[in-house]
Amino acid sequence: MFTGIVEGRGTVADIRTEDSAIRLTVKVPDELQSGPESDSSRAARNQPQIIDSVQPGDSVAINGCCLTVVEIDGPRWDFQAGAETLAKTNLGQLKIGDPVNLERSLPVDGRFGGHFVQGHVDGVGTVDAIEHDGEWVNIWFKVDEHLAMQMVPKGSVTVDGVSLTVVEVETNRFSVALIPHTLEITTLGVRKEGHAVNIETDILGKYVLKMIQATNLQGFGPQAGDTIFDDGSFDETNEE
Repeated sequence: MFTGIVEGRGTVADIRTEDSAIRLTVKVPDELQSGPESDSSRAARNQPQIIDSVQPGDSVAINGCCLTVVEIDGPRWDFQAGAETLAKTNLGQLKIGDPVNLERSLPVDGRFGGHFVQGHVDGVGTVDAIEHDGEWVNIWFKVDEHLAMQMVPKGSVTVDGVSLTVVEVETNRFSVALIPHTLEITTLGVRKEGHAVNIETDILGKYVLKMIQATNLQGFGPQAGDTIFDDGSFDETNEE
């Protein structure tokens, strides 16, 4: 489980093919590596939380995709991504030198700052439009309709592993507003129109949608052609 609060932006150091999979090496940025300085000292200088407790076998979100650390060599961490992961995420498009968002899995006693993020990418969207508003940036992402159905304004969504609040939702796209801090420390600050991004919708939205669909199949909810009112009631216009 993750929170969508990115801890740092790493760099792809190496990519090696392993049959239908890849072995991905990510270099942790210098400012996020362990050192003698205390967490409180870093906090006083507004440094990001360090990534210093990762061991082989641990889970780390790479651009929002949960992967297992298979080897550590100093600031270089190795991961393996299979064919399914490469096909369903933007990890298959990575090149050496590309930046990636990093987040360790949430410890039991950790501070919960974003929303429930599983690290299970639901699909790949694309940057549709970038609108600048002073230091802020509004970005529209184009997604499949079934993903947009799981979003609501003011709800949560994860883009490349970043927990964000949805501003607007349309049939096949949605928008978010990004503050300068998010633009500086995540990959969203370097995304351009047409770039692919990993999308994970809010787990609560998935369950609600599934329950509604199941209810409809059993005939207990509104059906196609019914009129649905603002209070949630509906008129069974198809009733024989």
